[in-house]
Amino acid sequence: MHFPFFSAPIRFSAPMRAAAVTVVTAVLLSACSFFAPYRIDVRQGNFVNQIMLAQLKPGMTRDQVRFVLGSPLVVDVFRTDRWDYIYRFKSGHGDVQQRTISVFFIDGLFERIEGDMGELKGEAATQNLPRVIEVPKVKD
Repeated sequence: MHFPFFSAPIRFSAPMRAAAVTVVTAVLLSACSFFAPYRIDVRQGNFVNQIMLAQLKPGMTRDQVRFVLGSPLVVDVFRTDRWDYIYRFKSGHGDVQQRTISVFFIDGLFERIEGDMGELKGEAATQNLPRVIEVPKVKD
């Protein structure tokens, strides 16, 4: 079997070959940046929102605070009068937001809060809000 159109080799000039190699290289390199892998959003720690913080009242016991805010992420062995709630959000695009809230106790009763109590921005703020929980006030 004989294919006459394959019998003569096709010859390209040097500038034509250089242009073809440049085009192929540009297409392959642009595909690497165009098809970036999907990266998930990473949420770590305790998400504490304004509704939860508004439920805290001075004089609440540790169990009541734990019921409202959840278990603290960090409890210092040397300072048992302080609980730290740390929340870190890293979006798939690389934006990182971190929020730290410290809860202080005196004689086992809630006294004050310190830290980043402002609202989170963007996707980090899109959390399901918890149901409102009534915590009875401690009687003297």
